[in-house]
Amino acid sequence: FSLFSAFTMPMIEITVNDRLGKKVRIKCNPTDTIGDLKKLIAAQTGTRFEKIVLKKWYTIYKDHITLQDYEVHDGFNFELYYQ
Repeated sequence: FSLFSAFTMPMIEITVNDRLGKKVRIKCNPTDTIGDLKKLIAAQTGTRFEKIVLKKWYTIYKDHITLQDYEVHDGFNFELYYQ
């Protein structure tokens, strides 16, 4: 994490919904990875981050790829699944 990237890109807010009544808003940086995002979700939901799977339609998001590489933007919705 570099201080420079924190100032160049504004934070985004994404929504995660497990369709079981748990819907969480997460503020994060576009430079965060999916793995980082899962840790933020885990902190808010009390679920272990290893158990979290993020999907949208048929895409399963991989931990090592950044949100900006996936073109995740402010207001983006993920489907939250547990493994």
